[in-house]
Amino acid sequence: MKGGTNRGQMVWLVLVAALLGVQGAAGREKPKELPFRFRGGTLGPIETCKGVLETSSYELTFRCGTDAIAVPYSSITLMQYRADVSRKVRKMKLHWKLEPPVGGGNENRYFTIIYNESGGRQGLVLEVSPAAMRPYLAEIDLRAGRRIDVQNHEVYQYR
Repeated sequence: MKGGTNRGQMVWLVLVAALLGVQGAAGREKPKELPFRFRGGTLGPIETCKGVLETSSYELTFRCGTDAIAVPYSSITLMQYRADVSRKVRKMKLHWKLEPPVGGGNENRYFTIIYNESGGRQGLVLEVSPAAMRPYLAEIDLRAGRRIDVQNHEVYQYR
């Protein structure tokens, strides 16, 4: 090969980079500020509050003060990260303790999770900036075994 690098060295470099990436994600420090804000849910607090989202091998847990909402990955039926709470979610007619806000924008900020628990369909809506959500997207996709539907806001110019 050109440049004096052989295939074995390239594979070794890719493996080392992958291991460092996994170690970095696992050793991720908790953020100094609380990036997630509870904005709606069928369970949990009846007012907005800031908290953290923890991922374990079998569930997502949102902690806000003394309240905690645990969502097993196996119970999740829908995950969205959008600029608003989608029409599809609103048509589900969930019994919200705190109704999620209406409105959109040009930047994703609402992470919505629909899941089955307590004999029925439940919903959780968290507000989070794209920069704070980015590290969670792949990890949640992988652990939940399903994709988060992320709304695309890119504008394409056709030539």
